[in-house]
Amino acid sequence: MSDTIEKVKCLIIGSGPAGYTAAIYAARANMNPVLYQGQQPGGQLTTTNEVENFPGYPEGVTGPEMMVQLQEQAKRFGSDIRDGWATKVDFSGDIHKVWINDTIEIHAETVIISTGASAKYLGLESEQYYLKLGGGVSACAVCDGFFYRNQEVVIVGAGDSACEEAHYLSKLCKKVTMLVRSDKFRASKIMAERVQKTENIEILMNTETEEVLGDGQVVTGVKAKNRATGEITEIPATGFFVAIGHKPNTDIFADYITLDETGYIVNVPGSSKTNVAGVFVAGDAADHVYRQAITAAGTGCMAALDAERYIASKE
Repeated sequence: MSDTIEKVKCLIIGSGPAGYTAAIYAARANMNPVLYQGQQPGGQLTTTNEVENFPGYPEGVTGPEMMVQLQEQAKRFGSDIRDGWATKVDFSGDIHKVWINDTIEIHAETVIISTGASAKYLGLESEQYYLKLGGGVSACAVCDGFFYRNQEVVIVGAGDSACEEAHYLSKLCKKVTMLVRSDKFRASKIMAERVQKTENIEILMNTETEEVLGDGQVVTGVKAKNRATGEITEIPATGFFVAIGHKPNTDIFADYITLDETGYIVNVPGSSKTNVAGVFVAGDAADHVYRQAITAAGTGCMAALDAERYIASKE
């Protein structure tokens, strides 16, 4: 641990739309925010090639480009943007203690948590290849479904989110093939019935993905295996959607911050406040419903305003 302690008014843990927006508002309020970008600077948006549903970009924008622009905007107002990530916290007292990379100790009057959530993937080499290439693998139908209009896609998952995304895709795509690993859905009955009744959704039970097929640039299909019979089939598809859940990046806060059963931070309704005074949350670390860049940015604004009011109340 470092012998020196840095004291700051506002510490933002994590970047992405939530963190950068919080930094913009905090900087304009003369809170001199310090933001650590985390292990994935820019967050999940950096894995998205095209963003066409964020207001203000009539021609669309790439995820990485948008994050660079948000970062530069935050810097313009004096935000201190740094590399590194939080490895330990102590929120037991009035001063909020955070350690960065196990070496830098920071004492903050206010902390904004914007660590986000990470989409779960199958972990197949072919899946990761086309994901990194931006060639047809996605974990967000609402974000990317538009690019597959009138095409055939495959979606993997068995829960409510998978059914919701499959139904969303069915309105855009010619055909949606849904792969369910077991012999039953984990989704609620009403959600399962919705996809079962949708004409252009084909559901393959007891089926798992063997390989994402492609031409080296884009996805062309999926190799699937029936777990009961061992039969291998190749399904033509230009898009492969993974809907097996998200994991919020909140483990280091568990001893101090109230989390729900899946690890999302529980905020006071209508605000960004957590159960710890002076600690606020923005973005996907608390949002398991919408998970959009625009909603994350909105809660980043809320967190900065709440932090500003908290400091004002202490003076």
